[in-house]
Amino acid sequence: MIFNRYEWRLVLRVLLLFIAVTATSFIVVNTSYWPYAGITVPLVIYSVLELIRFQKKAQEEVNQFVESIHYRDFSRHFDVRKAPNELKPLRKGFNEINTTFKLISRERETQYHYLQKILELVDTGLLSYEQETGETGWINEAFKTLLGIPYLKTIHSLEKREPDLYTDIMKLKPGDGKVLSITRNQQQVKMLVTASIMRSDDKLYKLVAFQNVSEALDETESKAWQKLLNVMTHEIMNSVAPISSLADTLKNRLKSPDITESHLSNELEDLELGIDTIKRRSDGLLKFTESYRSLNKITKLDLEKIRVRNMFENLNSLMRPTLEKKKIELDIILRDPTLTIEADINLIDQVMINLLINAIEAVKERDNPLITLSAEVLSNNKTLVKVMDNGMGMQPELLDKIFIPFFSTRKTGSGIGLSLCKQIMLLHKGNIQVQSTEGKGSAFILTFAQQNK
Repeated sequence: MIFNRYEWRLVLRVLLLFIAVTATSFIVVNTSYWPYAGITVPLVIYSVLELIRFQKKAQEEVNQFVESIHYRDFSRHFDVRKAPNELKPLRKGFNEINTTFKLISRERETQYHYLQKILELVDTGLLSYEQETGETGWINEAFKTLLGIPYLKTIHSLEKREPDLYTDIMKLKPGDGKVLSITRNQQQVKMLVTASIMRSDDKLYKLVAFQNVSEALDETESKAWQKLLNVMTHEIMNSVAPISSLADTLKNRLKSPDITESHLSNELEDLELGIDTIKRRSDGLLKFTESYRSLNKITKLDLEKIRVRNMFENLNSLMRPTLEKKKIELDIILRDPTLTIEADINLIDQVMINLLINAIEAVKERDNPLITLSAEVLSNNKTLVKVMDNGMGMQPELLDKIFIPFFSTRKTGSGIGLSLCKQIMLLHKGNIQVQSTEGKGSAFILTFAQQNK
């Protein structure tokens, strides 16, 4: 509708040209009217030139508009007031189109920044790269933090840093997911890696998402072990308890007067010794099984605000005799004396004592044994409590196993201590992890969830 005036003027020019040409043709055919040719011929020439000029101006306006669209210069304004009357509707239309494009561009930019903020806030690491060249298109902060990689120009740069991870990403098909393990700060981190394909500007991009699932897997694994231990302790208790009871009965029967005074009393000494062995081993197995029940007994926490400084001082007082006897130095590092955690003090004390006992065992062969307790607050408001030692450390293949029930690196260990520690931390919505370098020492790290202010 905005071009009606433009079209009307064009029709008038064409009509004028048609009339002039018709009149000139009539004059040429009828020689008697030749004197009028001096009027019609200039009129034809004028009409043709005017039509050309009109079309040229319109073409220039269209070219300028197309140029502004090509370079996305939507800020360009076509002055309607200074335009010829026949071009005013055209310029007005161009301005309206530019305004619409400007609005769409602003909305797209707003949506882009909004999406960008969302992607920066999510905990899932995101990486996109062009499949043909490998050039990275998008890397969010979660990816940089999770993998400890501040910048990647191309996906192929990852091969030098993490060759195994690079190979797995290259093999990962769109729509598939795989749980991978990487080592960060001498610590195993499990990640769920998924991939998808998207097309943009005739280019094919691969989008890879990295999600830290260590805590979720730990919790699932802990629940699985709890169910297994429930079944095992129930079956073992039901089977061994009658044996222990029967051994007691037989032993009492052997001590009755009618048997002790008989001529077979000397021959029954071996039998009594065997029954004692059965009784002792049965009681030992019952005690061992009963200890594992403690893994499943803890279901409710008595939470309170605990000052970390007081907890460290109480541990120091409790363990001081043992440390002095074994000539082990205990160092406490606490930058913020007012630092607090929300926890069940009895259960956390149990965790800390267990870790200190393990640390004492680890440094016993060192010339200058040292155990360090420290605590700090991370940027995400989570609190870390560390128990470090300069002992012999552990082999890398043991780091994934030490929190499994029944597993122990010591011959006399029951394999219950660290399993119990892990369950206590999971109940606190936290976690326990280990960093260890063989020959240099180990560090057990307790992570407490963000506190509600």
